[in-house]
Amino acid sequence: MSSDGHRAEGREHRSPPHLVNPPGAAVAVGSFPLDGSEWFGRHQHAAHQLAWAPHGVLAVRACGRTWVLPSTVALWIPAGVPHATGATSSALLRSLYFWPDRCPLTWDEPQVVPVSGLLRELIDHLAQDPEVLGPEARHRAEDVVLDLLHPVSVTTVRAPLPADPRARRVAEALRADPSDGRSLAEWGEVVGASARTLARAFVSGTGMTYGQWRTQLRLQAAMPMLAAGSTVSAVARRVGYGSPSAFVAAFRRGVGVPPGAYFTPAEPRP
Repeated sequence: MSSDGHRAEGREHRSPPHLVNPPGAAVAVGSFPLDGSEWFGRHQHAAHQLAWAPHGVLAVRACGRTWVLPSTVALWIPAGVPHATGATSSALLRSLYFWPDRCPLTWDEPQVVPVSGLLRELIDHLAQDPEVLGPEARHRAEDVVLDLLHPVSVTTVRAPLPADPRARRVAEALRADPSDGRSLAEWGEVVGASARTLARAFVSGTGMTYGQWRTQLRLQAAMPMLAAGSTVSAVARRVGYGSPSAFVAAFRRGVGVPPGAYFTPAEPRP
């Protein structure tokens, strides 16, 4: 479904995808098993895409941002938007492709969409082969899927690496261990720079203060753990928070909703 006919930069997928795209359908459904850390490199589609994983955790990079997507949410990617899609662990990427001339949605930038139990069932319903699901039943299901799509207000979590080599060493060490609580002065002794120099390097290289960047990194590290079923208390400790309440507060500030709302399936609006 990419603009060059399923080809994309990056790693070749080992197994062929399964694509359900019957004649006359408004929505095609592709299923792509992904290994952990496996990515489809930067590419784009002629159709709008809803990227979702019923199992595992997806990550999508687009528009200078990264979305981490447990099974409770999906990402709407408008047609023509370059993006890369991967998995933080073994996952099934299930993509819905909406043909723009038959889609009433006009979102012009990526949107996070909650996946309710009903939407999950409908996606599985549409993933059936045409021999199983006839045209009329498929069209009815497509209409309901479109009715269920609505964006939620969440903020992407981003922690880019700074360009300065000394600040980058600090950033890479924290990526390896987000719970490391050393101050910039202590890191300065390790990398050979003053705390002020490192602070300036983080602001100029990432657009964030060191403290802001470290919070973003910790939230980014926490998401796959939460999606895998780890408790808030355990995740808070592993990413460097002294208490679950402090972690929940940081998550709410950084993402826009508390962890329970982000990782619990949403029900459709009445």
